Amino acid sequence: MIRILFLCHGNICRSPMAEFIMKDLVKKAGLEQSIQIESAATSTEEIGNPVYPPARRKLSEHGIDCSGKRARQLLNSDYEKYDLLIGMDRANLRSMYRICGGDFADKMHLLMDFTDRPGEVADPWYTDDFDTTWRDVEEGCRGLLQKIIKKAVV
Repeated sequence: MIRILFLCHGNICRSPMAEFIMKDLVKKAGLEQSIQIESAATSTEEIGNPVYPPARRKLSEHGIDCSGKRARQLLNSDYEKYDLLIGMDRANLRSMYRICGGDFADKMHLLMDFTDRPGEVADPWYTDDFDTTWRDVEEGCRGLLQKIIKKAVV
């Protein structure tokens, strides 16, 4: 079993989009029994809140349900629990290092590093551009899943 934790600042837009897009891709690949996927925040301000309505709508447009998801914060103990901790941007990565005390097993990565366009996932909180965020997240999740399959980790 490989365990993946997606992270963004508040866990209401990008990381839950990544969580549920990846769950959908994994299900379609028939790998649900081999890959566990969750998401969390690097901050505390949205803890307990549901997925942001525009993010929920964007997922729904693609037939993906995220009902019941509530924001939670990354814990230091998550570093041992998960095999991969995937941040959406460099600020997330810095917070992940701080919360977990470093990355001693090379588990922390940026989602876009699994694409031909390394960098950061567009943040729709400021732009309201959920189409671009969807494109980035889907591309990153597809790349990550391909890497997992090629490495035969599952």
